[in-house]
Amino acid sequence: TQPPEEGQGTEETADTEANRETQKSRPEVGKERRKMALEDRAARVKRKCCEAQGESCSPADWIRQDGWPVGIHNMGNTCWFSAVIQSLFHLPVFRRLVLNYCLSERILEKCKSHSDKRNIAFMQELRCLFALMVGSTRRFVDPSAAVELLREAFRSSEAQQDVSEFTHKLLDWLEDAFQLAANGNSLEDKKENPMVHLFYGTFVAERTHEGKTLSNIEQFGQYPLQVNGFNNLEECLEGAMVEGEIEALHPDQTISSGSKRWFSKLPPVLTFELSRFEFNQSLGRPEKIHKKLEFQEIIYMDRYLHKNNEQTYNRRGEVKRMKEHLTVLQQKLECYRSYGSGPTNYPLADMLQYMLEFACTKPTSVSPHLPPSPPKPIISLTASPSSSLLSTCQQKHSSSQRMPIYKPFTQCRPPMDAPPHPAPHSVTEEELRFVKTCLQRWRTEMENNMDELKASIDRVSQALEGMYSDNRLCQVPYRLHAVLVHEGQALAGHYWAYIYDHSNQCWMKYNDVIVSESSWEELVRDSYGGMTNASAYCLMYIDDRLPHLIAEDTDDETGQVMQGMDSLPPILGRYVRQDNHWFQQELREWEEQLYQPPQQEPAAPTAASTTTRVPSKKKDESAEPVPQPGPAQEPTGEQGQEPEAELMMLTPAMQGIIMAIAKARQAFDNEGPEAGLIKAFQEEYSRLFELSQEETTAQQDPRLHHALVYFFQNKAPNCVIERTLLEGFTDRNLSFDDRSISIMREARAKLRLIKPEDMDMEEYMQWHDDYSLFRTVFVYLLTGLEQYQHGKVSEALNYLNHAYKDNTMLLRRGEKRGVDQSLIALYRRRCLKELNDNAATLFRSSEVNGVEEGVIIMNEAVIPCMHLMSRPDMISQEDLDTMEAIRSHWCSYLEVDLDDSLQLKLGEFLPRVLDCSTERVVLKDPPTVRSKVPHDLCSRLAAIMESITNTSVVAVK
Repeated sequence: TQPPEEGQGTEETADTEANRETQKSRPEVGKERRKMALEDRAARVKRKCCEAQGESCSPADWIRQDGWPVGIHNMGNTCWFSAVIQSLFHLPVFRRLVLNYCLSERILEKCKSHSDKRNIAFMQELRCLFALMVGSTRRFVDPSAAVELLREAFRSSEAQQDVSEFTHKLLDWLEDAFQLAANGNSLEDKKENPMVHLFYGTFVAERTHEGKTLSNIEQFGQYPLQVNGFNNLEECLEGAMVEGEIEALHPDQTISSGSKRWFSKLPPVLTFELSRFEFNQSLGRPEKIHKKLEFQEIIYMDRYLHKNNEQTYNRRGEVKRMKEHLTVLQQKLECYRSYGSGPTNYPLADMLQYMLEFACTKPTSVSPHLPPSPPKPIISLTASPSSSLLSTCQQKHSSSQRMPIYKPFTQCRPPMDAPPHPAPHSVTEEELRFVKTCLQRWRTEMENNMDELKASIDRVSQALEGMYSDNRLCQVPYRLHAVLVHEGQALAGHYWAYIYDHSNQCWMKYNDVIVSESSWEELVRDSYGGMTNASAYCLMYIDDRLPHLIAEDTDDETGQVMQGMDSLPPILGRYVRQDNHWFQQELREWEEQLYQPPQQEPAAPTAASTTTRVPSKKKDESAEPVPQPGPAQEPTGEQGQEPEAELMMLTPAMQGIIMAIAKARQAFDNEGPEAGLIKAFQEEYSRLFELSQEETTAQQDPRLHHALVYFFQNKAPNCVIERTLLEGFTDRNLSFDDRSISIMREARAKLRLIKPEDMDMEEYMQWHDDYSLFRTVFVYLLTGLEQYQHGKVSEALNYLNHAYKDNTMLLRRGEKRGVDQSLIALYRRRCLKELNDNAATLFRSSEVNGVEEGVIIMNEAVIPCMHLMSRPDMISQEDLDTMEAIRSHWCSYLEVDLDDSLQLKLGEFLPRVLDCSTERVVLKDPPTVRSKVPHDLCSRLAAIMESITNTSVVAVK
């Protein structure tokens, strides 16, 4: 979350007398501000550490664990969004409402207003977000589409949003969206609105005026509660239900009593909004209230219901009397614990004990240098030991100024014969007996009185605690479902949520992308407040009597619980599967780039530079120059300083889109983002179509450059081509200047308008799967040829077998779906011949190791390859001739005089060589292939074909 701007929350005042008085306290104000700034900075550092732990640079760490909840990515000041959405998503009844939200075509045609269109668009984005949170394979999902719609509703997208403000806006939008589905605006229709039924309740406000009781019924969603002045949630509710009475200044004026509130209908989901902010007049800024406020996992709402008003009213009166009596008892007990009229008080029982010890201390003879003291009266029981000592010392005064005076407070040490404690100089046995009897009796009386007071206080406290604990007022239990926590100050901080997992019966902590198991103890530490600057901001309770609120979806036929993708509607299921497909593709591309070996020889600069530095662009700067094809260059800033730069991977497809956006600059500047997107779309479409018309040669294949070239050549449907190109303009790597960001957002908005039912998503995914398989075939082919050139014939044969098999599947769907099959077949035959000759040579060597190695080559390489070649749909005349030559070669050994061991081994594998179709052969999986990046494939194709054909010209795009 962004920190507040410097000086935010303050304003200049005139140099008045009041202002001068205020300036006197500026050091304290500045100190307080610095303290708050340090707390804010600590909160931000803590949050950044959490994000660093949760968002790894490797996509492999973004994979969701089985059954673990999904986090939500923080898009910048959107932790409030994550906290609220997670608390609602993990309420199964609400999740079902959102996922199954649907409007008929008739209702959609009637929605003409901006608010209706906005609410429908938000519901669509929320449905997609919820669907991803159900079935995505990602560890956290991107909420940017829904967040963008919400941010437009607030005045500033950069300011931190308040949870209550956001939740009010969210509930309003959801209520309006479901009202459209209810198809009506009347009061009866609103009753059918599921949002109103789930989150909204009503209360009765009563007040007495001139002897008459006035009441009205009001609706509420989030119920606000004050924190200051209360210690727990029950006290907050009591304070919100009963307001103080208004007393008249004169007897002849009318008197109005304070209002009372009673819940007439409680919603199934009861949300309390805790008011933890107040405005500090001296600082001129809002402040957060860090007071401790306790709450329980289960609360009973019976005493706040209107139907129990008489019973509750009587008990409130009794509670009031008992609290007043408790206050009197506590005051009396305090008088015993803190006795005295001076500035310092002491426990009365201790004072009596001290006086008893003083009276019982044995007196000693008076120093010979001092005159005898006069008889001393009985000491007052209210005098402290220090006052007695002082009066005794003041009496030790001589009439002669030359006589030495003993000063107990200034002399370094007392005389050696002085007693260790003060004691009376003279006391008779009768006086001592009298004093001891009185002090002991009084101390015993005081202790008995204090014990009786403590017992009375305990009885009254227990009676107060059990006032609402009988069964008649424990019929409406509400269980805590979620706690929204805010850490920081009023102007900056961070939000997260604790949510109860009803299935596993444990608490979970949702902190943006980080989802972890928690405990009630951790929740209390972070939510009660009073210890740190973290405290609960919103409490969500659910009616514990309604099990359907937390019940998961079940199959109507089998009754089994449906989880994951099974619980999604078909349209959303296809959407999630598509996103999971793209995520798997991202993982594959990441792994290919990560494990791609470095080039051994420096290659000439190509149009497809792997990296390009894109400098950050300020708003008042002119358009950035388009990254041109060529080597990566370091941009230079003003005064020889390099501006901030972000290193990101730019594929040739992305470079083409960037150049298209640059060509659309004039349209963007004159007509806006939509016109700029259309112009850039047309430019890139034309470029790729022209590229698809280029001739395919042995050294280059235009289809490797872009999926659309492949689609154009294979005459894919226009909807597939247009959607694919439009998705290219939504890439997050385009967010390097204002123009690109605007076009990217416009493209995302256009993409959201394409409904799943507007096109066949299965067909769309099939086209992209075919192109991915086409590139895989090319990787197998190039890797096999490279291995063959390096003399690794066995490895090369395995790659070529996979390439031939997958390429056959593609060619069945179209002539240009795959690569030239003859090239794969040619080098597969060459590898097969060489391996067979090598196996025969080893077999004839008669060496034990050589024979075993030769048999292994036949069983693991030659025979499986012949099995694939013998399939009727894959065989050619050249393949038949090659297999016949291999069989003839091994049959010739039958006429040769071999050892018995060789004859036995030949008899084991020769039948399989003669008839390969009699057994099932499974190919070994090839090792991890090199990169499938388009420019890398083009370069490798040109290089390997040059080596094979010995040409001198290499065309690399």
